[in-house]
Amino acid sequence: MSNDKEINLDEQYKDIVESTENSSTNEPVNLGSVNMDRYSNQKALDADVHLGYHAIDAEGLPSGGRFYPDDAVISVRAAKVGEIRNFSIVDENNLVDMEEKLNYIVKNCVRIFSGKKKLSYKDILEEDRFYILLSIRDLTFPEPENKLITKARDKDGIEFDAEISAKYFQISDVPEEIAKYYSHEERTFLIETKSYGIINMRPPTIGIMEVITEYIKTKQVNGGQWDQSYLQILPYIQKDWRGFNEKSIFQGEIDFQGWNERKYMLVYRLAEKMRVGIKPEMLVQHEDEEVLVPINFRDGLKSLFVISDITGELL
Repeated sequence: MSNDKEINLDEQYKDIVESTENSSTNEPVNLGSVNMDRYSNQKALDADVHLGYHAIDAEGLPSGGRFYPDDAVISVRAAKVGEIRNFSIVDENNLVDMEEKLNYIVKNCVRIFSGKKKLSYKDILEEDRFYILLSIRDLTFPEPENKLITKARDKDGIEFDAEISAKYFQISDVPEEIAKYYSHEERTFLIETKSYGIINMRPPTIGIMEVITEYIKTKQVNGGQWDQSYLQILPYIQKDWRGFNEKSIFQGEIDFQGWNERKYMLVYRLAEKMRVGIKPEMLVQHEDEEVLVPINFRDGLKSLFVISDITGELL
């Protein structure tokens, strides 16, 4: 599927910087739902199910599972009361706090194995994270009355309730001009160029974004400077979060200073086209028409794991 809506890296970087200053955000959260029907590693899954975990079909993720090991098994469980309590105090005007609270849920409710090797929640792609969060919510609140609902309007301007559901999601993918360079063996894009050889790029993981965000926070607290143009493309050229730290960012920035303008613009444009994920609008079937509906929470982000409608419990 072609990516008909390119990411604006300037806006993405701005979100990271503003979050360290407790800035508010209206960015819609991309989500998805769980598929418990497919099992790729029966032994691991039998143990997971016993502990309340259920497998997600990796191919059903926005990334299509292309950036995980071939034998990866991703399982999720329902959020427990302690995790919900932690999430309930999220500051919705602080993007950093929102990211930390969302990652806390993923860290505690997701298990990833590649064969017998246990991987980290940090190996999850940023765009897949939101899909997985809704999978966790589906298990936490399975009752129909706890569905996530947003307001929408049809072509006549009449308001109706639309469910935030994976069946309505539109998935963005990299265009064919980039997709053809995907390496199944390396689980990344090995992009052949005339002037700069092979450039290794892929969408960023949670682990990589955590390191970059922490780097910016530290710089701001200490009054330091950083190269904004470098940090815009860094998430897409950094291969792994393991061993990735402030020193790595500094060393990479030194190398980056040796790039000419042509190489920078090439990598920048490649990063723009490399976003995978859920588009910010669902395509909802309402009566006899399809309606584009923004994905957002009418009761705020807290409604993801804090039920706002308590009428069902009142006598």
